[in-house]
Amino acid sequence: MSPRSLPYPVFDIDNHMYETTDALTKFLPKEHKGKVGYVDLNGRKRLMVKNKISHMIPNPTFEKVARPGSAEDYFLGNNPEGLTFREFVGEPMDVIPAFQYPAPRIELMDELGIDRCVMYPTLASLIEERTTDDVVLTHAITHALNQWMYEHWSFDYEGRIFATPVITLPIVEEAIKEFHWCLERGMKTFLVRPAPVPSRFGGSRSMGLPEFDPFWQEVVNAGIPVTMHASDSGYQKHLAEWEGGDEYLSFKPSALREVVMGHRAIEDTLAALICHGALTRFPDLKVICVENGSSWVRNLLSQLETAYRIMPKEFDEHPVEVFKRNIYIHPFLEDDVPGLIEIMGADHVLFGSDYPHPEGIGDPLSFVDRLEGVSEEDKAKIMGGNAMGLLGIQVPA
Repeated sequence: MSPRSLPYPVFDIDNHMYETTDALTKFLPKEHKGKVGYVDLNGRKRLMVKNKISHMIPNPTFEKVARPGSAEDYFLGNNPEGLTFREFVGEPMDVIPAFQYPAPRIELMDELGIDRCVMYPTLASLIEERTTDDVVLTHAITHALNQWMYEHWSFDYEGRIFATPVITLPIVEEAIKEFHWCLERGMKTFLVRPAPVPSRFGGSRSMGLPEFDPFWQEVVNAGIPVTMHASDSGYQKHLAEWEGGDEYLSFKPSALREVVMGHRAIEDTLAALICHGALTRFPDLKVICVENGSSWVRNLLSQLETAYRIMPKEFDEHPVEVFKRNIYIHPFLEDDVPGLIEIMGADHVLFGSDYPHPEGIGDPLSFVDRLEGVSEEDKAKIMGGNAMGLLGIQVPA
């Protein structure tokens, strides 16, 4: 019995799986064997990519995981004692089957009052940034992960859990091929990293350039949205110029990181899609922003307004109108949700809990408490209706 229920369908746009240890390697082609995997380091398993150990995820085997929502008060600013992120998270728990397998996850969703959810991989956020100098390998590992995900979770489990494959963009033809492979297997949306796209020949470029139009055309033709979930977008290099270090460490935030990196990756990515014209060339392309919060929206719209005022001929239509047409936002629990609704309209706001991550919401349905003063009709949209519409999910009669 759920401790709470709502009088309308609940669709959580931000749930996560903890992958099993064969997720990246089971389907990896033999020519790439050994380029990604686990190694022992001082008695602990670490993930190694291209002979370099990553510390981004402290326990990449997920045998032990942080308790869901354990850092909720940290991000809400309820920290009078000045505890560190790790102190808030506390002692880990043993991973449970519901975090790694779909059938027990359905049972947990019933307990939490969640009818449907999008289910994202956790390790995916690590791979692309660590293979930027070998994009052929990036595509290979990504496809291997998608194969594992399809076998382990499927892309549509009982019409309730929609595991979300990753599509990496460096080689456009490969991205299109991967898109169709996933589409044929029932995906409802897919992940694209909000970041500059690495090139096969060094450097990077904007995914908003015409080079990527054949890919976006396929997405629009299929009528499904693209999801941009917070990831390691390579912005650690900006912080490293001030504080040193060479890797983004998800569990070691700093005050300066919060300011220097902030939400620059999603801001820059969306700005590139708009300023380089992709969202004008494809007005029907729907972009879902997940686990990026919403505190940056007002500032980005102000910057786009200024750019348009100064250089109107750089745009074929008003960039702010483009943003409000094409973009859908998942705000954090700590964000000004009514303010976001005022900017975007209730139709473009989505509920997500980030469950079971520590920075997420321990009781996902408590998000509705942030919607005080919002009409019941709009609550129903935000808590589930909008997501189901975007993903083409029909509620059984």
